[in-house]
Amino acid sequence: MKTLKNILIAGLTGSAIILTISSCQKGFDPKTYDPPKPPPSFSGYTSSSEIEPAHLVAYWPFSGTLKDSLSSTTGVASGTGFAPGVEGQALKGAENAYVITPAPAAVKQLHSFTMTLWYNMPENNNGIVNFVDVVDPVYFWGDLDIFIENPTNATTGQLKVHAYNKGNSSAGVDGWEGDYVIDNAYGVWNQISVTYDDTAGTITVYYNGASVGSNTPNGFAPLDWSAVNQMVFGTVQFQTNPSLTNATGSQPWANYLTGTMDQVRVYNEVLSSTQLSALYNLEKLGR
Repeated sequence: MKTLKNILIAGLTGSAIILTISSCQKGFDPKTYDPPKPPPSFSGYTSSSEIEPAHLVAYWPFSGTLKDSLSSTTGVASGTGFAPGVEGQALKGAENAYVITPAPAAVKQLHSFTMTLWYNMPENNNGIVNFVDVVDPVYFWGDLDIFIENPTNATTGQLKVHAYNKGNSSAGVDGWEGDYVIDNAYGVWNQISVTYDDTAGTITVYYNGASVGSNTPNGFAPLDWSAVNQMVFGTVQFQTNPSLTNATGSQPWANYLTGTMDQVRVYNEVLSSTQLSALYNLEKLGR
């Protein structure tokens, strides 16, 4: 009898242990055993910071500050603020609002270059809206102006770029690019890039990572911005108060960025079309 009793006790004890272990086990989820997915890659780049970091010479992420994160050169706001951006915060413009900043030394030293920026603004129905201006205090236009002119309809715009090869002078050569008709120009984030090749003298404009046109102005090269002292974000140089150029004052067809602008980058070389496409796709993902 003792033997039978011992067998019954052992059996019941074993069953209790099995039930206890079973109740502690979770259901098998095959997803938990999947290897981690690699981050998205574009032309071998997984982050915007991987694209020519040695040639990135100025960078305004507008992350709650007006500082160039590489030189610590800091701008002064006139009516601007900050709002959600492509990554983190962005510069928020308004009517009669802009930022004036000293030109970083690296911008003054540029020859070949690439400048990229993101913008998101409401429909422009009167004149031009300028994003970045490299100031020329004795000439009507700046040494670099990137702007959108009146749209042909409520969704398209005309992208234009003006460049000038002689900083702080009225004796240089103009380079005009445009009118490039761009789609979905308003109410969403879009990227604009401008490259200049000082060997060939060629200016190329990109919209959302794709080239929309290029031009080689006669006699434009070489670029000399050594005398450049200021830059403006959010309008053209003659819309500030007072005007930053002696050539003119405020014009009725020139406006202010009432939307947002983000991720202004300057490289001291010409990025390739492949690199600019990768930069667009990575920044769009906040990478």
